[in-house]
Amino acid sequence: MKCPWPRVVRSALIGAVCALSATAHAQAVTVRDAWIRAPAPGQQVAGAYMELLSRTTTTLLSVASPAAGRVELHNTTLEDGVMKMRLVGQIELPGGRPVKLAPGGVHVMLMDLKRPLKPGDKVPLTLKVEQGNNNRSIFTVQAEVRAVATGANHQH
Repeated sequence: MKCPWPRVVRSALIGAVCALSATAHAQAVTVRDAWIRAPAPGQQVAGAYMELLSRTTTTLLSVASPAAGRVELHNTTLEDGVMKMRLVGQIELPGGRPVKLAPGGVHVMLMDLKRPLKPGDKVPLTLKVEQGNNNRSIFTVQAEVRAVATGANHQH
């Protein structure tokens, strides 16, 4: 039996269903307060921070941005009085509990910046997450570049 709908209509409907499915899946992870620390003049790296909340157990697999040559997930730890930053393969997002990517802890590093970032700029960050067995989705958030205040209480 031949389908009564023309091929173009069938393709459009299939595309719409797939798009809705991806959108619904992406909404399972909420991103709040995405921001990037403004780098010092001439610096080619910047840290990106945000709070992630997933309804179900999810894994942040990677982040990408057109503003950087590469983007990595990092964790900063204090070992024997020395701050060390290490690459991490992924970040677990336990269902129902917020995960804060923040300075001095787990965060995103934008490396090989393609242009200077200045306070007020908006930078797209594309997150790839996975829920369950290969149920992956990709979505983009806008992160605002912010200046970091320096003051008398800044210590090394």
